[in-house]
Amino acid sequence: MSFFKKLKEKITNQTDSVTDKFKDGLTKTRDSFVGKMNDLVKNYRKVDEEFFEELEDILISADVGVHTVMELIDDLKDEARTRNISDAVDIQPVISEKLAELLQKSEDETALKMKDAGLTVILMVGVNGVGKTTTIGKLAHKFKQEGKNVLLAAGDTFRAGAIEQLEVWGERVGVDVIKQQAGSDPAAVMFDAIQAAQSRKADVLLCDTAGRLQNKVNLMKELEKVKRVITREIPDAPHEVLLVLDATTGQNAMSQAKTFGEATDVSGIVLTKLDGTAKGGIVLAIRHELDIPVKFVGLGEGMDDLQEFRADQYVHGLFADILEQAEEAAEN
Repeated sequence: MSFFKKLKEKITNQTDSVTDKFKDGLTKTRDSFVGKMNDLVKNYRKVDEEFFEELEDILISADVGVHTVMELIDDLKDEARTRNISDAVDIQPVISEKLAELLQKSEDETALKMKDAGLTVILMVGVNGVGKTTTIGKLAHKFKQEGKNVLLAAGDTFRAGAIEQLEVWGERVGVDVIKQQAGSDPAAVMFDAIQAAQSRKADVLLCDTAGRLQNKVNLMKELEKVKRVITREIPDAPHEVLLVLDATTGQNAMSQAKTFGEATDVSGIVLTKLDGTAKGGIVLAIRHELDIPVKFVGLGEGMDDLQEFRADQYVHGLFADILEQAEEAAEN
C-alpha cells in the first residue's frame, strides 16, 4: 500500500472538520512548498546530486531547519539507493514519508497531561505579541466546552492592558479571572489563584505570565519564582508548561524556545498563526531539533481554530494536493 493511501486511511476515522482545518490552515505553506517541489520534479525528472541540492534549498526556505534538512537529505539519498529510485516523481511520496517519521511521536507525548481528579495547573509562557493571551482564551473555551470548571490567573502584571485583555477573554468564554493591581508580584497572583481554584473546586487553572524578553534575566528569574510558588502549593504542578510561539517568526521562534526551555522546563509548544505563514516547516524543526512536542497549532482566527496537533493531519494538510492527484491518477 502506498504511503499516501495509508495516510488517507489513517485520517478517515477523524472528523472532516479537523481535516479541513489543517488543510485550510496549511494552504500558504502547501502552495509554496509543494508548488516548488512539483516544479523541481518537472525540471529534473531524474534523482541526482543537483536534485537533492535544490530540494535542500526548498526545505530550508520552508523553515524546516538546517540540521533537520541535512539529516533528511541523507535519509532520502539512502532510500533512493535502497529502493533503486531514479525518477524524480517516485521520490515525492518518500519525502512525505520521511517528514511524517520526523513528527511521529506517541499520543501520550502530544496529549495534554491532565489530572483525572483535582486541579490541573497549566503555566503559559512566551514573549509579548505571540498570541499568548488569545491562546489562553481559546484553551479556556476548549475546556469549558468539555464541561470543565476553569479559572484564569492574570500573572502578566507589567504589560499595559494585559490584565484587562485577559478579563475580556474571561467574559467572552464565561470564566473568572483572578487578578491583582497592575505592577503586583506575579507570584502573589499565582498564590491567590491557586487558593481560589482549590476553594472553588476548579478543574483547570490557566496561568498567564509576562513576556518581556528584552529584560531576559529578570523575566526568567520571575518565571522561576512563579513556578516555585505553584510547586510549593501543589507539589506535582504545574502539570504543563506551554510555550506559545508565533509561527510567522520562523527561526526566531526556535531561539525563543531554547531561552524559555532553560528557565521553565517547557513541556509543550503552542504554535500560533500557522495559517499566516508559508514557512510551516517550523513544526518539523521544533519537533526534531528541540525535542519538544508541538501540542496545539493555531489554524485561524476563530474560537475553535486552536487545534490539537496531529502529525498525520499536518502531513495530509501539507501534501493534500499531491494526494488528490494520486487519487485521480488511480481512478483514471
